[in-house]
Amino acid sequence: MQPFFSIYRHHLARLAVAIPAVRIAEPVFNAERTIALARRAAAEGAILVLFPELGISAYSNDDLFQQSTLLDAVEQALLTIAAAANDINALLLVGAPLRHEGRLFNCAVAIYRGQIIGVTPKSYLPNYREFYEKRYFAAARDAIGDTIQLAGQNVPFGTDVIYDVTTLPGLAVHVEICEDLWTPLPPSTFAALAGATILCNLSASNVTIGKADYRRALCMNQSARTLAAYLYSAAGPGESTTDLAWDGHALICENGELLAESQRFYDEEQIILADVDLERLLQERARQTSFSDSIGDHRSHVRHMRRIPLAITLPVVTDLRRSVARFPFVPNDPATRDERCYEAYNIQMHGLMQRMRSAGVEKVVIGVSGGLDSTQALIVAARTMDRLGLPRQNVLAYTMPGFATSSQTRRNAHALMTALGVSAHEIDIRPSALQMLRDLGHPAGEGAAVYDVTFENVQAGERTSHLFRLANYHNAIVVGTGDLSELALGWCTYGVGDQMAHYNVNASVPKTLIQHLIRYVIRSGELGDEANRVLEAILATEISPELVPASSSDDKPTQRTEEMIGPYVLQDFNLYYITRYGFRPGKVAFLAMHAWGDADVGAWPEGLPANERRTYDLPTILHWLRVFLFRFFQISQFKRSAMPNGPKVGSGGSLSPRGDWRAPSDARATVWLAELDQVVAEVKKDWDRWNSGLHRSDA
Repeated sequence: MQPFFSIYRHHLARLAVAIPAVRIAEPVFNAERTIALARRAAAEGAILVLFPELGISAYSNDDLFQQSTLLDAVEQALLTIAAAANDINALLLVGAPLRHEGRLFNCAVAIYRGQIIGVTPKSYLPNYREFYEKRYFAAARDAIGDTIQLAGQNVPFGTDVIYDVTTLPGLAVHVEICEDLWTPLPPSTFAALAGATILCNLSASNVTIGKADYRRALCMNQSARTLAAYLYSAAGPGESTTDLAWDGHALICENGELLAESQRFYDEEQIILADVDLERLLQERARQTSFSDSIGDHRSHVRHMRRIPLAITLPVVTDLRRSVARFPFVPNDPATRDERCYEAYNIQMHGLMQRMRSAGVEKVVIGVSGGLDSTQALIVAARTMDRLGLPRQNVLAYTMPGFATSSQTRRNAHALMTALGVSAHEIDIRPSALQMLRDLGHPAGEGAAVYDVTFENVQAGERTSHLFRLANYHNAIVVGTGDLSELALGWCTYGVGDQMAHYNVNASVPKTLIQHLIRYVIRSGELGDEANRVLEAILATEISPELVPASSSDDKPTQRTEEMIGPYVLQDFNLYYITRYGFRPGKVAFLAMHAWGDADVGAWPEGLPANERRTYDLPTILHWLRVFLFRFFQISQFKRSAMPNGPKVGSGGSLSPRGDWRAPSDARATVWLAELDQVVAEVKKDWDRWNSGLHRSDA
């Protein structure tokens, strides 16, 4: 088994795309450059290296392709590469013109450990504008047999070949060539339906203005449609510029995301590397029923794909060549983030608008604590009234101080209600809460300092009870404020408590996103300077349920939520990867380690205060992951099974039993905790190694 710190342990695969320098009609030189780049990529831990179309001869040979001397030299160069590959631990995909059945084919040749193991001919030959490939080559459909003789042996030949890496489950490679991707039904589409997860394109692709954007879009879209990784290698320095130019464009995409890209118009050779998440791709395919349906629709085509087993020795690679966002629910790019925030607000508002129309009401009731969640919900409610053409006074907002409410949050609540122009009210719940405590015979009802869960939930219940009765009285509905993070952790009072509402606009919005939604409103300036001042103060307030009185007179909360259930930045990270992709706890910890292990490495969302740019070491990550697993899988589902309606906001999912998440309320967390225990036992001795920075690629 690979060690915990290795990417291959977690079903990641390092893949490379190479752009070598070529010389026209000089296969010996081109083979030398191919071998040199292959060695470089393998030394970096890559187990697959993709090269450009016809790279052994060069693409721009024109009528030289009809010279036997050149074609002989190409075949000899392939033997040279194969021999050199004896000690290169990677699958090499190189481009060459090959004679077969009396015709010439534009081919991708697969080489591993001294052997040519397969050949894929090009399916679609462009013969328009600057392209004249049909002058020289036959198309894949014209081949009669399904093998080709190379190096004295029969080798699989066809577009139906998949290279199945048996040492890394889920790594299955298919190859197509340049124009194949530009067609309505690329061969890689059928390969993906047959199980290929890594789709490779050997291309020449001359450059014209704007073409790179189109290439990039094609590769990203094909990877998204096929739920696969798509690797692309275009010709670079050395190709003939008699009539064309070449930019050496290399791309690695994964399920619609660009992982790596070359520097275009670069004068030197290049290699780009990226770590593709195979488990993510397989999880997506297993969940997307339409992908499975497509397999059924094309069963006759897919079932005949040939699979070549390949036992690649997996290296130990401890640096990670992919970006792992610290905030998976919050994009780092400012423009993307603002667009997502705009969409989130509109989804929340449109959801509430429709519910009000359906219920036949023009007013809403909302509890305002002066914290993040109620602030976000109150902004949504106020803006919903604007959209409906109703006065903001139709938002009946109530702050309801209890036994532990601080003057700061109470002050913020009143200031926010005033700044937004809603109907502002205050109801002191202490008298009714004391009465209930006395009715229960609870010691706190007689003034004893017994602050147990009953003491806390009596307050939460009193607030919710007041809100529902106020809604009855004013012909309104109660807008819930609890967020996705709290639902995941069960950090809410069930039933007559903050778990319940008529409609919860925050139901699928995680805590980390709520903070950035509020910052987005501040940046927009649409609520005015006074509202912005209050919002800044709320963002700076420590998160607390404020249910247990302080033991001193400093008016500061004694309860600090994140000290009890963990930092929300870590718990939202855990929530995303466990519910969105079903990853094992060990893999989630591995990814969190790379995302949060060093505050000085990686991007942070713009505008995040310096004091919130934190580092979490591996023991801390594992500790709070254990808390998440126990709370999420074992003790909280019953609250989610009865959650009120609310709109799904992000693709990261929701926990509604009517939407993304259905689970039994009496499940146990045993298997997840056991897997985590194994990880802790394995890596405990290596924590110092991680903290010393030896995981970095430059160490």
